[in-house]
Amino acid sequence: MIIEVKDLNIATDNGYSISSQQFLPENSNDKTIVISSATGVLQKFYSRFATYFAEYGFTVYTFDYYGIGKSDSNPSRLKHNNCNLKSWGKNDQAAVVAFAKKQNIRAELILITHSIGGQITGFNPNYNFIDKIVMVASQSGYWKYFNGIHFAKMWLFWHVIIPIITPIFGYFPSKKLGLFENLPKNMVYEWAKWGKQKNYLMHFYTDEEYYFNNIEVPVLSLSFSGDNFAPIKTVDWLAQQYKNAKTERVHFTKPINSAMLKHFGFFKQKFKDPIWSMTMDWILTGKKPHE
Repeated sequence: MIIEVKDLNIATDNGYSISSQQFLPENSNDKTIVISSATGVLQKFYSRFATYFAEYGFTVYTFDYYGIGKSDSNPSRLKHNNCNLKSWGKNDQAAVVAFAKKQNIRAELILITHSIGGQITGFNPNYNFIDKIVMVASQSGYWKYFNGIHFAKMWLFWHVIIPIITPIFGYFPSKKLGLFENLPKNMVYEWAKWGKQKNYLMHFYTDEEYYFNNIEVPVLSLSFSGDNFAPIKTVDWLAQQYKNAKTERVHFTKPINSAMLKHFGFFKQKFKDPIWSMTMDWILTGKKPHE
């Protein structure tokens, strides 16, 4: 099957554009997927996953948050990027969801989030366009919810690394640290504030600024043993913020295809069978994934 991939620039309410790719099937099944990335992960990481679903008739959108990848990430520009983490949900994710809905007005829209993507969904005013949500290792970043050496690493990340290094460069130089894509300064400052609080992102805003309680659609929340970025307790916490959603939690404890998925494996082609197919089954039929 031939999949057409289009490069798009999606205008946002904040006045800048978001780089996106649209994966178009030959024959549509009247279902649309928007993939909301993990922190500092380029949209191209999700391209094989997007292609797989497009081959089954889904129209799929990937995108880079503002300041990441093709969405204005040049270091000289990044120094002047004033977006915060909340705006990635309220503005960026919201713009792509609205665009996808407008382009596919009668289609069911499924939001698939990776890591932070599921956190910022709680700030998305266009939640009413979303019919189902799949959260992949979407979690709290509160440092005391982590174990062993990762407990110390998270404390250092929020309390030392971000506040010391970011002012030197004018942005957070993740690439120099061998982590992920570089990040806007206000985004990481807000992220660090969240990570220091037990209630994480729920600590800082008024009830009117959150949409978690408004989301009443089916939600599938997935976590994986050996995921040091999203241990089970952190994923449980975020799932519990979707108080009125029809949430199903699945925690994978066994190797799949002789390997553990950890934080990034879900979107890797080696786990296509059975992980991607089980996810599609849940979207199409509501059948809960299993190990």
